[in-house]
Amino acid sequence: MPQVKIVPKNFMDMVAALPASKLDSLYTNTFFCEAVLRSLPPVSKMYVLRMLYIDAAVSAKLMQEWVLPDSFSKHKAAIDRLLQLRVFTESIDRKREISYRLNPKYQENLRKYLVHGGTLSREPMPSSVTVRLPTLEELDAYALQQWEVALSAPFVCLYFAGNLEKCFLLQLINSSLVERPTNFSPSMMKVFQRGLITTRDNEAPKLTENGFRFLLMETHTQLWYIMREYISTSEGRGMDTAELISFLLELSFHVTGEAYNMNTLTEVQQIAIKDLATLGLVKLQQGRKESWFIPTKLATNLSVSLSDSSSRKEGFVVVETNFRLYAYSTSKLHCEILRLFCRIEYQLPNLIVGAITKESLYTAFDNGITSEQIILFLQQHAHPRVAQKAPAVPENVTDQIRLWETDLNRVEMNLAHFYEDFPSMDIYEAACDYARELGGFLWEDSKKMRLIVRGEMHEEMKDFLRRQK
Repeated sequence: MPQVKIVPKNFMDMVAALPASKLDSLYTNTFFCEAVLRSLPPVSKMYVLRMLYIDAAVSAKLMQEWVLPDSFSKHKAAIDRLLQLRVFTESIDRKREISYRLNPKYQENLRKYLVHGGTLSREPMPSSVTVRLPTLEELDAYALQQWEVALSAPFVCLYFAGNLEKCFLLQLINSSLVERPTNFSPSMMKVFQRGLITTRDNEAPKLTENGFRFLLMETHTQLWYIMREYISTSEGRGMDTAELISFLLELSFHVTGEAYNMNTLTEVQQIAIKDLATLGLVKLQQGRKESWFIPTKLATNLSVSLSDSSSRKEGFVVVETNFRLYAYSTSKLHCEILRLFCRIEYQLPNLIVGAITKESLYTAFDNGITSEQIILFLQQHAHPRVAQKAPAVPENVTDQIRLWETDLNRVEMNLAHFYEDFPSMDIYEAACDYARELGGFLWEDSKKMRLIVRGEMHEEMKDFLRRQK
């Protein structure tokens, strides 16, 4: 199973990595153009709106005059972002002067959107057809429950396959989740396990380092990892990537809690909406004649940046100076995640009590979790009562977590090369002096003419010694 580096990004960072042809095809969707505009930094937005009705290229020198001299770094960052998203196209004339102009497709469709407004391809269904819809509170609870089931579903299936007895992920499976049937498609299962679980021949499945880190991420970051993998593997499942991204961003313009007819969806969107329902992004309901989907906040916030705190849930963890930990949660999944780095002592219906110990942290460090990831998890999930304090996690606890990690990393291994049997003392001393000049000198024994140099300086030392001969 290939290792996938988990890097939290927002939707537009992923979109910017698409090929130019796919990105241009996405700009035919007015909602996508609006979503891109909303995601841009303030300076980038200003440039787009200034050039929206300019059909010619604008020189880079002229654009520099639009900002104050001390804001040049913001100007450069704004231009780079616009070029990454192909909102701007760059041209160089014979005099080697650079000019920028708006992408024609983006310019045309953004004009239409601002002048005429956007119209979704589907309207909310009337209440006479849908009867009673869930409240926003019920939708939030549904989304959270579905996400926890989704985290455990791939591991439940491995359990039923009889391959999970020795796997660490067995801790994530509790009786209520095992008894609940899972409706994950095989492709969605592979997306969830991609880079998180190793499944080698004749070996029990194991959690990778990225898998442990994934469990410590906050829900919004975990969701983004899964969505990125889902989109990046869509072509292998016969789905058009551009259509899938367009649909996901269009979902962010839907109204949370409203019902939308399933018959308005294309074949690709029909497949995607069922997968999204397993993640808690939408809720599917069936009437007598019609079926519909109801977007949750997870779907309507898809185009929101990860740095937007409004999309995050309230925390539930309280850490005391005596290393005791109290988690006000009814989730068994939370309990198992906390078990990654602390000793769980007992669990009440709405309270998990544990302690951060040296032994529990050593287990976490052996599994590839770092002290900074543990501290960040505790800070991000701090209970509102302690989150208002500074710091949210006691300093003596964070300092001790870092110290216990350094206990395991007292010796740092670096590649080095050992030289001996120099033909003369003059050549030996010249080699020592040359190693010092390079900054690669580590150790010498002048009596036996022995020298140790940093590994990255080996080629330079060989060339030097050849010249001496």
